[in-house]
Amino acid sequence: MKKELEGRSDIYVFVKEFYTKLLQDEIVNHFFEDFKNEDKLEIHLQVLVDFWDNILFYSGTYQKNAMQPHLLLHQKKEFKEIHFTHWLLHFNTTIDSLFIGEMAHTAKSRALSIATVMQIKVNEQNKK
Repeated sequence: MKKELEGRSDIYVFVKEFYTKLLQDEIVNHFFEDFKNEDKLEIHLQVLVDFWDNILFYSGTYQKNAMQPHLLLHQKKEFKEIHFTHWLLHFNTTIDSLFIGEMAHTAKSRALSIATVMQIKVNEQNKK
């Protein structure tokens, strides 16, 4: 049964399911090779929980620059539009399969904004 997205424990549920989908997707899974190791994945999931807890609930739990590691990864493995499309698809379907309500909608909206800004940044990086 779907429920409202209410806090850290719900965020953990969705990021774990989301990464399960990403790791199984042949279009994007090569970006997540570092997280095929269960211990590394768990550490990363906790970082993601902090990130989304801050994005959705303004918790102050994430204070790093989330864009920088992605821009560095882009230098090694180029992000293309199809990668962002798949990332957003998996994000949205994961949220929709688990949650209802305003915060679920907000999460999807913020994910779209993040993906859009990241696409702009990697396109700027490509022009340099």
